[in-house]
Amino acid sequence: MASIKYHEGRFPPAALDWQALIPLLGPAAAAVARYDGMLTAIPNPSVLLGPLTTQEAVLSSRIEGTQATMGEVLEFEAGGEAASPERHDDINEVLNYRAAMRAAEKLLEELPLSQRVIREVHKVLLSGVRGQNRSPGEYRRVPNWIGPPGCKIEEAHFVPIGADRLPYAMSRWERYAHGDAPDRLVQLAILHAEFEALHPFLDGNGRLGRMLVPLFLWQKKLIQQPMFHISAYFEERRDAYYNGLMAVSRDDDWTGWCRFFLEAVRAQAEDNLTKARAILDLYEDMKRRVAEITRSQYAIHAVDWIFERPIFKSSDFIGSAGIPAPTARRFLGVLQKGKVLRVLTAGSGRRASVLAFPALLTIAEGRKVL
Repeated sequence: MASIKYHEGRFPPAALDWQALIPLLGPAAAAVARYDGMLTAIPNPSVLLGPLTTQEAVLSSRIEGTQATMGEVLEFEAGGEAASPERHDDINEVLNYRAAMRAAEKLLEELPLSQRVIREVHKVLLSGVRGQNRSPGEYRRVPNWIGPPGCKIEEAHFVPIGADRLPYAMSRWERYAHGDAPDRLVQLAILHAEFEALHPFLDGNGRLGRMLVPLFLWQKKLIQQPMFHISAYFEERRDAYYNGLMAVSRDDDWTGWCRFFLEAVRAQAEDNLTKARAILDLYEDMKRRVAEITRSQYAIHAVDWIFERPIFKSSDFIGSAGIPAPTARRFLGVLQKGKVLRVLTAGSGRRASVLAFPALLTIAEGRKVL
């Protein structure tokens, strides 16, 4: 089968079938607006929804082939050991994804979404992980292609734009990102597809392209925080995701891609809203429950700290939760007895125990864990 080649001269699309898109626009925009309303209502969403951010990093990385779970990532951060060298590398890629999102947020407080921001974020994404020797922060200067491992360019599924035309193409992408558009979500769909088709870097393009979704929504003020998790939909429908992107270059089917993307945004906005609401309900319930079972003025301190770190070492809680050490030790016993916390790894000698908050992890992962 002949390789599909980049759609030279067909970005942005000359025409879309708006009649096919209009039925999807209202539901997608309304779902995003409802989710944003919840974001606005949540106190300190970057803390309370932190596990959802970690899960997004896990799923976006999984699309690229990593296997790490959210539990493994959080346990590793709490001082646990990775199951294998390969899993250690997977976990570091997920942590870099989160760090890259934080770097992007900081940059976008001062700068527009631009090539400069993208290159800086790419540096963070590839720092110290697989791909670190593949020119972090620099556009590729050689051809690349997408296909089975080790395949030649003639055997590739897709061949992106030539490296010589990449700087001009990325400038054109940036102009389109800053321009007016009939609909912002359709504009975002086109931007995502074009970024993936250009494949401007030697590594990390897929993850960076998905990162652009919450960053664009935030910059265009469709959401109040850069927290919109799209990758679950793409990961569950990986073949449809890649086929939709390929059809843009192969068949000029921008409309088909936009339909897929709008449905993804609607579905994920609803899922994000459900999870955010469940986390807020859990938070309110835990504030009451922990206050009842500890009978302490430090109950809210403990709840806030545990929501930020749903897997943690007992010594970290005792040392940094802002609670007197004897009280903190008592809390850990009471919360385990009350089945709020569960022991993942028992302490031994000078080694601290590792504890988990299963209720929060279950919401974030969308399935019962621990």
